[in-house]
Amino acid sequence: MLLQEIVATGDLRIEGRFVDASNATLYAITSEGEKEVPVIYKPIAGERPLWDFPDGNLANREVAAYQLSELLNLHLVPYTVLRDGPFGLGMVQEWIEIDESVDVAILAQSDHQEIRKMALFDAIINNTDRKYGHILPTQSGKIFGCDHGVTFHEDPKLRTVLWQFASMPFTIQENELLTLAKLKAKEAVIDLVTLDEIAALIRRIDQLLELGKFPEPSQDWPAIPWPPF
Repeated sequence: MLLQEIVATGDLRIEGRFVDASNATLYAITSEGEKEVPVIYKPIAGERPLWDFPDGNLANREVAAYQLSELLNLHLVPYTVLRDGPFGLGMVQEWIEIDESVDVAILAQSDHQEIRKMALFDAIINNTDRKYGHILPTQSGKIFGCDHGVTFHEDPKLRTVLWQFASMPFTIQENELLTLAKLKAKEAVIDLVTLDEIAALIRRIDQLLELGKFPEPSQDWPAIPWPPF
């Protein structure tokens, strides 16, 4: 059985809770027979209401971010599904074992190609919370991003620690990716975010294509999440 099948349909057993998380964030094990896969489980019932996002919708946005990342062949977000669990429907995401030897702050400020991909992805999805702790380097050299619950808002709210690419012109490949995103983004997020947010997503991609370069920090919205870690 594939890892994805176990995460999506396997028995889900709670092992612990991340007490510092603002929303209920649980470490769990999904299993089928003797095969086990560690995951993060965020039940919708444990989501803290936010003034600027619809209640009970953060899990959907995590799934939307995963699906768009996959559709664009970026593979930046760990496998993520919306499924039932011990505390009801919620987001379940493959657990990523990080390389503890990597200084994430230094990595995040580098020109690493995967970090640059993440910066562009965040601009597309309007990520309001790209902290250092939401960047997951692995021992294989692959870099993932997590915690995409506050994304896809229709108003500009980009907050990130990845501003080193600001004003850099897009490469040919990045422009091609944005063109693909314009054609396919709706398909990835339909029924997961609002229709107004889907329209804003397409407008945002159009604006990036017209701009032809990475956006600069806004003067009207805090540019860096707090705390940055």
